[in-house]
Formats: sequence, structure tokens, C-alpha cells
Amino acid sequence: MDKKGDTGTFRGNVRRLSPKAHSSEYQIKKSISEQALVKWSRRQDYHSYYTKMIDLELEDEMKNIDERLKTWSNRRLEDAGLVLFKLKGRTSGWLFNERILTFQADNGQELPWHKFGQGDIVTISRKRPWTEIVTEGTVLDRSRKRIRVVVSEPPEDLRRGTWRLDRAANRIAHDRMAEALDSFALNEFSPTPLDDILLASLHDLVASSEMPPEIPKTKRVPPNIDISKLKLNQSQSEAVIGALTRRLTLIQGPPGTGKTYTAIEILTTMVKHKVGPILATADSNVAVDNLLQGLLEKGVKAIRIGQPVKVRERLRESTLAAQIAQHSMNDDIDAIISENNQIKKNLNKLKGKEKGMAHRDMGKNWKEIRLMEKQIIEEVISDAEIILATCVGVAHKSIADKRFPIVLIDEATQATETATLVPIVRGARQLILIGDHKQLPPTIISKRAEESGFARSLFERLIDAGIKPFMLRTQYRMHPCISEFPSARFYDGLLENGISQDERKAPAGFIWPNWDLPVAFIPLDSEEGTDVENASRFNSEEAVKVVDVVQKLLESFEITPNQIGVITPYNGQVRLLTDHFDSLGGTGTDEPFQGLEIRSVDGYQGREKEVIIFSTVRANQDGDLGFLTDKRRLNVALTRAKRGLIIIGNPNTLKRDETWKSWLEWIEERELMAWHYR
Repeated sequence: MDKKGDTGTFRGNVRRLSPKAHSSEYQIKKSISEQALVKWSRRQDYHSYYTKMIDLELEDEMKNIDERLKTWSNRRLEDAGLVLFKLKGRTSGWLFNERILTFQADNGQELPWHKFGQGDIVTISRKRPWTEIVTEGTVLDRSRKRIRVVVSEPPEDLRRGTWRLDRAANRIAHDRMAEALDSFALNEFSPTPLDDILLASLHDLVASSEMPPEIPKTKRVPPNIDISKLKLNQSQSEAVIGALTRRLTLIQGPPGTGKTYTAIEILTTMVKHKVGPILATADSNVAVDNLLQGLLEKGVKAIRIGQPVKVRERLRESTLAAQIAQHSMNDDIDAIISENNQIKKNLNKLKGKEKGMAHRDMGKNWKEIRLMEKQIIEEVISDAEIILATCVGVAHKSIADKRFPIVLIDEATQATETATLVPIVRGARQLILIGDHKQLPPTIISKRAEESGFARSLFERLIDAGIKPFMLRTQYRMHPCISEFPSARFYDGLLENGISQDERKAPAGFIWPNWDLPVAFIPLDSEEGTDVENASRFNSEEAVKVVDVVQKLLESFEITPNQIGVITPYNGQVRLLTDHFDSLGGTGTDEPFQGLEIRSVDGYQGREKEVIIFSTVRANQDGDLGFLTDKRRLNVALTRAKRGLIIIGNPNTLKRDETWKSWLEWIEERELMAWHYR
């Protein structure tokens, strides 16, 4: 029986807020809808709005970078983890046809804490990048004492003097989104027959989206397809059939429900029925790599478009660059290059007509090389059954003239609408969007663009327009107790458990308030702090407690450091925790806490660990929770753990937010307060 209260109701023993309590949220949605329409009747209005959003995003990103370069002190830049100073550089090999540069601190010591990671775009300069000609590169990897960057051409005098690395803006992404938007909204003949569905301008939108796809000159998946041999649960089966037979399909994948697994089954089934060409994308390189790995394990011929430096190391052989490098025609190209080098070597000995003929021969040879290179790319692409790239990576020149009638976009709720247009305008006739609008939305740099609705994905807008997604309902990640609150609070109690309590036993080392329910809240009467330089928040007492909990878990020898994840909403706390563990030996290779991951909430979407420790940080008299009030962030934080979830925080501050208050009441009802760890 539901229990009723003054501000809401209880369902499944988890308090759910009434519509009245959500009135502020509705007001926010209303204000967004006034600026960013759900349904667009005029293409020019759609184009005007999203052009403005793209411009705002780039403008504010460049403004932020310019401001920090010119006005921030070196100390502030370093504290924020956005710049590394006084680096010695050297070349250290090749990554296919690009150079690898290794940078280390000039004093030979460990690098300071920083936020550079694989795939990040950086600029290499001496002292003042706003006045110098800089070299742009991409981070390959990092360790405590070095960072490796891939560049097309190294800067001059690399070994002389010292260098600085700065986080840079990705202007290419903005340009590609703008081009895709122009193609979608300004062309007389749309590059996709799904344009009216995507604009939601049709009278019967739902019926139109459910129609079979019309793809000329290719086979269609039979409407009565038998997928009984696939290892799918009921909700996954429904989603797969929908994706195979409809023009437009939305698949909502709550945490641990196997959305990537479902995506791979959709793609492999299409390959078996020889439909295509097929383009599979996602917003992040990590998500694309996950798709690629799953497809390769299924024996699918898949090619990954994009810089190898941004691809998981063991998957780089499936990149276009690697396949080109292995092509047999390269021997012929090398022979022609050798011939040209020999001609060039002898040029000084030639005169008049002979010299002219030599230049002509070199020109013909280079023309032949370009044709052969084009042929290699064409053969590699044509041989692939599925092409994979990030959303903005789809605009790569190697597939510029290719059209893909079938497009699948994973992580569709983490991509802006303009980012999803990049693959869609490549001729999509059948579109599958997979994501979860109850988890993190697209990352928007511009506050102006975010407040105007740019953070709403195409996936979420189409739901608002009336298209119902297929929801994957069985989760296989979390202990049933861990999934209970998120299911009731964020998914209307629809999540089912495909994993038993016995399969997710609480790990030893930590004294759980209830060993059958591996969720704990450690209440601390702590206070938050603020770094004056970068305005990031931290909580020293919580950081100490996190270290203590990690050490206790490891003392049991049942859990290893790489099975533990530490989550916090603030970079200041990430840095403080990193410093604590570094002082105890570090988290790098061959170090005591090797593999322990300390990340922000945003950095943990799509990931999982045996145990998650969440440091909430906020503890103040005003009840100001900042990021913590975002229900989608809380959903992500609560759903990463498989066997144990430990949250540390100040209950008096957290209770000022209705969602956190509801969660703490749930904790108290189940007697999961870890008072013994105060």
C-alpha cells in the first residue's frame, strides 16, 4: 500500500515527489520549450535556432580559453589542471604516419595533477600561445612522469628549451556540425527522407516513424524475422525487432540493461541479412570502441574511421589508417616514391628539355600515387560490412562521398542534436537512436546555449514530440538493493533485476550496516572548502574517509584497486583525492593503488565497478548543493556499482534537496546508515 505524505507519495518504499513538488522543473521545461521548439514547421526557424546555438557554443568556448590564457595566473591554470609548464620534449616513434612526442617535467620529477587524457586536443607552445605559432596535437596516453602527444609535424627545436601544453578548443567539431545543419535545413532536396519525422512536423508522426524503411537497391530485413536464437530478454527482443523493421526507432537503455549489447545484436543481424551500407556512431570514442570490440568478437568486418591516437590500443588494427598501411598496393607506392627520389637526386645533373621531362615524370608519378591511395581507401571501405566513427568523425574526408541508408547512433542522449545530424545527413533512411535521457545530457560549454535548450538531445525532443521509446527493462549490473531506489525514483519502478543477490555478494573489508544490502551512507559533520584560484570545491574530511574506506576494502584481499571507483562531482575533490593516494604510493603502474579510478560523475557514465565510493563534497549552512541537485547526475552516481555502493556526505546539507532527502529517507528505512564509520 502506498504511504501518503504532505509533499509526495511512497511507491515501492521509495518516496516519489508529487507534480506540485516538481513545479519548478516544469517551469524550466516550459521556458526551454519557448526557445527550442519540440516540433518545427519551418526549416528556416530550425536552421536559425541551431545556428545560433552552435555559434554561442564556439563563441563562449573560445572566449573562455582566451580569458584563461590572458588573465589567469600560471598557478591558477596549473591548479585547474588545464596547462602543464616547463616540459622537456623529444620524439619517441611513430603512430602510423604521425609522430609521437614525449613530454616530461624539466626537473625529472612527477608531473603535477592535470586533466589531460587520451584523445584531448592540446596546443604546444613556448610561453605565450596567444602570441606564438603553436603546434596542435592529440594526447596518446599519460603516466605520472610523462605525457605522450601525437602530431603531424613536431615543432622546431623540440629538444631545445622547455614547452607548455594547453587544453585546446575543438573548432573542427563546430564546423562539421554547422555544415551538417546547412545540409539538413537549407537544401531543396533533403539528404535524408526522414527530415519531416526529425522535425516532428508530420500530422501522424508516430505512424510515419513506424513504417518500414525504404532503401532502394538493398535487401530488407524480413518483417517477421525470427530472433529466437539470439540471447535476448523480452524487452531487448522487442527493441531489436523494432530497430530492424522501422524507419525510426528510439531505444532507452537504463543503467546495466545492455544497450550496447542490444546495439551489437541489431547490427550483426543486419549484416547477416546483407542490408546496408551501415554506419554505426556514438558521441564518444569510448562508446564507438565498445561497439567496434563487440562487432569484431562477432566476426563482423568493421572499419573504424578517425585518428588512431583516439582509439583503444588493442583496436587500432581495425582503424582505416592501419588497414591502409597493411594494403598490398603500398609496395607499388613505395617503388614509385623511390623512383621519384632518384629522379630528384639527379635533377641537378640535367638541363633543358631533359630536366623538364624529369619534372613531368615526377608529376605523373605523384598523380599516380594519389590515384593508388584513393583506390586503397575505396577498397578498404568497400570491404567493410560496417563503418564506425564518432558523430562528428563521420565527416572525415575518407568517406566524404559515401552514403549510408542505415544509421545507428549509440549514446544519442549525450550528443547535441547538431552532432547527431552529422551522421544523419549522410543519407539516413533507417535511423536507430539508443540512449537514456534519464542519465547525463550533452556537455554544453556555453551557459547561454544551455539555458536556451541546446542541452536537449534529438532523442529527448522526439520523445517530447510523442514517439515512445522501447525501454530495456532488465538490469544485469547491480545488486538488487543498489538498483531499487534508481528504479523507483527515475524509472517509475519498471526496472527488473536479471541478477540475484547471491551473484552480487557484498565485498569484505568494509563493515556493511546490513551485509545482505550492500549500500551504505557514511554521515559526516564536515565542511566544504573552495579553492580561491579556480573556484572548485573540496572536502578534506570526506577525502580522508574515502582513503580509509579504500584501504579497508583492500585489506580483505577480495577486492583489487582496479575494481574500485571513486566518484565526486568536483575537480577540486578529484585533485585532493589524487594527492592523498599519490602520497601513499600512487595509482599508476606497479604502484600500491594501481588501477584505482578517481573521476567526476560525468567521467563515469557508461562505466561500472565492483564497488563505488561517492564523495558528495557539499557541506554548508546554506544548503547549497550545486551539481548535486541534478537528478541525472545522481542517477549515474548511484548506478555504477555492481556489489557495493558507499556514499559519504553531510546529511543536513543533502536533505535540503528533495531527491537527496528521499534517498536518505530510503537509507534510514533500511537502516543503512554507517554510523560506525563517523
